Amino acid sequence: MERLKEIRDEDIDTSLLKDLPISFVKGNAVLPLGVRDGELVAAVSDNRGLFALMDISRALHLRPRPVFTDRDSIINAINRVYSQQRNVNEVMGDIKGEDLSKIATEFESPRDLLELTEEAPIIRLMNALLMEATKERASDIHIEPYEKGLEVRFRVDGVLRRILSPPKIIQDALISRIKILAGLDIAEKRLPQDGRIRLLVGGKDVDIRVSIIPTSQGERAVLRLLDRQTGVMSLEMLGFSGPILNQFIDAISRKSGIILVTGPTGSGKTTTLYASLLKLNTEESNIITIEDPVEYQLKGIGQMQVNPKIGLTFASGLRSILRQDPDIIMVGEIRDRETAEIAIHASLTGHLVLSTLHTNDAPGAITRLIDMGIEPFLVASSLICVLAQRLVRTICPYCKEAYTPVDQEIAYLGHVDRLYRGRGCDRCSEKGYLGRTGIYELLRITPDIRSMIVEKRDARSIKEAAARTGYRSLQDDAFEKVRAGITTIEEVLRVTQVETDL
Repeated sequence: MERLKEIRDEDIDTSLLKDLPISFVKGNAVLPLGVRDGELVAAVSDNRGLFALMDISRALHLRPRPVFTDRDSIINAINRVYSQQRNVNEVMGDIKGEDLSKIATEFESPRDLLELTEEAPIIRLMNALLMEATKERASDIHIEPYEKGLEVRFRVDGVLRRILSPPKIIQDALISRIKILAGLDIAEKRLPQDGRIRLLVGGKDVDIRVSIIPTSQGERAVLRLLDRQTGVMSLEMLGFSGPILNQFIDAISRKSGIILVTGPTGSGKTTTLYASLLKLNTEESNIITIEDPVEYQLKGIGQMQVNPKIGLTFASGLRSILRQDPDIIMVGEIRDRETAEIAIHASLTGHLVLSTLHTNDAPGAITRLIDMGIEPFLVASSLICVLAQRLVRTICPYCKEAYTPVDQEIAYLGHVDRLYRGRGCDRCSEKGYLGRTGIYELLRITPDIRSMIVEKRDARSIKEAAARTGYRSLQDDAFEKVRAGITTIEEVLRVTQVETDL
């Protein structure tokens, strides 16, 4: 009995898979590898796969030659190879050959939609979009209607890229398919709707948050993809290093007080809070969160999702959490004065509170809380530190090359002999970047800064005082990562505002 240790992609003749549905090969755990001397070589794991191989061999007029391996290896190989088989443009080409007006009218009522087979062209297009987005590591899919067409764009590593321009006629059908997957009302086209989809895409367990809003040109959809198998990363994996890592770990080790993480939408604030909770999660700690929405399930932590429709807001949920005897509380976002007041009072009564706030930098968070109506002495006595962050793309390791910096780059970085950039290759879609990392600034609330907060000093004065005690700005941390060959100066300037007047 011939056995196989591993299945490599280069050992698979993909032309043999063209007429084999993925449901058939996965259900039987059989994967044709190639034809040798009139024999069809295929990986199988048991008798069921062996019988399926015999059926495939008869159809191709070949003799079966099974090689045995474990089922998981076969399923993983099937997921890899089928995810590479057909891209969105190929599926779109198929659809163009069909009657688009007929496709559009098929989506007029719920009954017609539910009766469509799995081979319906719009379903194939939607599946191809999800597969392509997963393969490209996209965080979001944007489906945008315009007067004479549609645009489908992926956000990869924080940057939007156009993927497809389907004809306008399939707009309603495509949006309706998304609504069905998300369990939304397909007849409601006047109001915004939010939903959720959980799918296996190429073997990956993907959670998809769906937002649909009405526009003058039709409904617009944005799908946020969360790979549940990626899990929560450690602080070190997120890009924390050196003094900032040590100072932040010291801050989250406190027994009481409030820690804020600031930055714009999509800057990784929630991911940082999850990584912090991962470090704090012990048998001795009772950790409860209130989020909108719960993005990742954390073992051993109680997680509550806000639901404004029934009156469960951050503020009301936070009040209930305080009756659960928590040691550590995470509030997804401080959006109003009521939530801020409850969070600060919780931090003053023996709880460690972690939350996020939307400000451009760390000192701005202090003035933001005071502008919300929080008394300065409460801010000063409860706040431990404020972490501001952004995400920058990292240089692709497969096409990374050194070069001599020009005068303008030296003006930003100081004397440096060499820098690095990505040439662009297949792995990074010719962009020169692959993946992202965080850049950070950490404002510790020292006794001097507490006094300045009580005196209602502005954010600039606080920043100047912090700089005298070792405070490093976002740009300082980012430029350090440029010198280390992690990212480029162009990328840093794209995501940060370099200050020239301080």
